[in-house]
Amino acid sequence: MLGVALGGCALVAASTTPAAAHSTGPGRALDYVALGDSYTSGPGIPAQVDANCARSDHNYPSLVAAQHKAATFTDVSCAGATTAEMWQAQGSNKPQLDAVGRDTDLVTVQIGGNDVGFGPIIATCARLAAQDPTGDPCKRSYDADGYDQLALAVLKTAPKVDKVLRAVHARAPHARVVVVGYPDLLPDDGTGCFPQVPFAKGDFPYLRDTEKRLNLMLRLVAAVNRAEYVDTYGPTVGHDMCKSPADRWIEPLQPAAPAAPAHPNAKGEQAMAQAVLDRLGRGRGRY
Repeated sequence: MLGVALGGCALVAASTTPAAAHSTGPGRALDYVALGDSYTSGPGIPAQVDANCARSDHNYPSLVAAQHKAATFTDVSCAGATTAEMWQAQGSNKPQLDAVGRDTDLVTVQIGGNDVGFGPIIATCARLAAQDPTGDPCKRSYDADGYDQLALAVLKTAPKVDKVLRAVHARAPHARVVVVGYPDLLPDDGTGCFPQVPFAKGDFPYLRDTEKRLNLMLRLVAAVNRAEYVDTYGPTVGHDMCKSPADRWIEPLQPAAPAAPAHPNAKGEQAMAQAVLDRLGRGRGRY
């Protein structure tokens, strides 16, 4: 299924010619717009500045904007957002793409996790683990019809992300567009930590691989849409939900630090901000 997913990603975007780019170097004040879901908005991290979207003023876009001295910074990221919320309101949050215009210089986009179903997946796997904590009941459940439903969900999300990126380019033809991947949620070596993270032993590598598949899809869709990709998975390996409170940047299902369950804490948002800043500092390019 992964091979099928990669093939699908390669076909989703039409070939386009880049417009002349505005400079986004540190010497130029930017008009910066941040789009995204809860991994962008930073639920639970102080200070919360938008209750409807669980948005923190210390999420990674805010940190990037402060470091880059953005002249205009508009953060419309919102917890629970899917690609659909790029075009439709989410409570009091207007359609996220409304914030992007011809004067926008930089757009960061982190989206797709809720389209795949991060929340229901976590709930399902935690529930099934109680029945078979040493097996892989969640994987078996998602494979029950003879194919991996989560791999298919990633594949179906690819054209949705493609549509978002094409819309961003259409609204801001000169902007630097950066797709931000998702951080490492579970141990990269596939080991489990039940009951701290209540997934069955065999489901840890399955869920890890699902997240990697999602990130690979985002990387490929970014590439065919002349957008850059920021890997936040690699820089956060070793700081997943299973680590001690002092070492983890992703909180488990019962957080010990201010953050939503299975989401970055303040250190996690800082790590993602640094990954974005490192990408911006290397100059414009796809990789």
